[in-house]
Amino acid sequence: MQKTDERPDGEILSFVRRTGRAEMDEHASPVNFGEYILSMNPDSETNREEILAELLEKLSDEAPGVDIEVEQPLAHLISHMVSGVYAQIAIKIHGDDLDTLGRVAEQVKSSIQDIPGITPPIVEPIRETAELHIELRADDLALHGLTREYVANVLQTALQGEVVSQVLEGQRRFDLLVRLEEEYRTDYANLGRLRIDLPHHADETERGQIELREVADIGEGTGPNSVNRENARRRIVIRCNTQGRDLASAVDEIKQRVGEEVQMPVGYFIEYGGQFESQQRATQLIIVLAGISVVGMFVVLMLLFPSVRIVLQILNALPTAFIGGVLALVISQQSLTVASLVGFISLGGIAVRNGILLVTHYFHLMKEENEEFSEAMIIRGSLERLAPVLMTALTAGIGLIPLVLGGQEPGREILYPVATVILGGLTTSTFCEFLIHPGLFWKFSGKAITIEDLRSKKEDF
Repeated sequence: MQKTDERPDGEILSFVRRTGRAEMDEHASPVNFGEYILSMNPDSETNREEILAELLEKLSDEAPGVDIEVEQPLAHLISHMVSGVYAQIAIKIHGDDLDTLGRVAEQVKSSIQDIPGITPPIVEPIRETAELHIELRADDLALHGLTREYVANVLQTALQGEVVSQVLEGQRRFDLLVRLEEEYRTDYANLGRLRIDLPHHADETERGQIELREVADIGEGTGPNSVNRENARRRIVIRCNTQGRDLASAVDEIKQRVGEEVQMPVGYFIEYGGQFESQQRATQLIIVLAGISVVGMFVVLMLLFPSVRIVLQILNALPTAFIGGVLALVISQQSLTVASLVGFISLGGIAVRNGILLVTHYFHLMKEENEEFSEAMIIRGSLERLAPVLMTALTAGIGLIPLVLGGQEPGREILYPVATVILGGLTTSTFCEFLIHPGLFWKFSGKAITIEDLRSKKEDF
């Protein structure tokens, strides 16, 4: 079903509803599971986060008893591929008894529902539904020489059917299915009269038969509508998303709250999953690779420059750039994500390159133009490198400004934090490059540099 907003200036242009999915679908869903896919108006003055918050609030009030989650379709699919759950945060409780799992899940839900910055937690629905129970009696089976497997196969053939052959019609093939007629298959009251052949013995000319009710108790009962397992263990999930808060801090508070207020029964344990798992792994990997990169830069710079002091002054561009990136995230009210970490890495490369350009020009003036190590040389070198560094910063900054200004528009959720970090870091690093770095070079590099050392070096800086 599709409906279009009649107002051209509305926040939502159109929406499509999808209820359930085909059994062969990669993301099969039951019929009680529905999705509304909304198309947001990019020209709306209301940003995406405000629209999502308003939708969640209104739908929660107008549809009592219905569990509602609001997120992007792609984010839902990513969450499902990562953890098997359509949410950023998945609290998985593992155990054996479904009733105990449900009770513990409700305790977890009540303990975390007032945590700020997360959407209302939702417990995975497991409901008792009507079933037809056929319980075989072991003593009667032994009396008649039957096995559970044999009786189960007879029941499966009678009720569900069994393919015994194929029918050929020209080039087409059809399965030949054997089962009870429809009126008998659904007559559960008389199902106990189903005839079952007894095993054939060598001294018997004919095989006897008995009725199903002679070896089984048949009656109505209830059972769970679904039993979900992970790693061969039953589990139930409490899921939620973040709203105006970073994943890491939200999960840390959830863990602390659950650990303090929920007592786990013996044999039951909690596992935390969702998008934050991937974020944690990616963050750890990025931190390790960033550390290796810094060490690699230090080694390479040591091969090019005469002292540790100078190398450290060049690497000093990293904190001055990172300060700007952090300030940009704070001003734009963003949290630290994997995308912003990628922005910090890119920013660090640009900042260090500008530092190398400045320092190598100082060395060039002293080695090739016989300039003395003096304030005049430093001022001259800084002014001569001002244009190239500003050109680098302005080129990158001008290209990133549209992404920063339009970062709240749908589809820019990943580029927005990257652009914000790089733009903010370039601003501070460019100013510090000419306001702080020359002074540091003059203050701490005098004893590490002499004209004789420079002329004896084989490398060209």
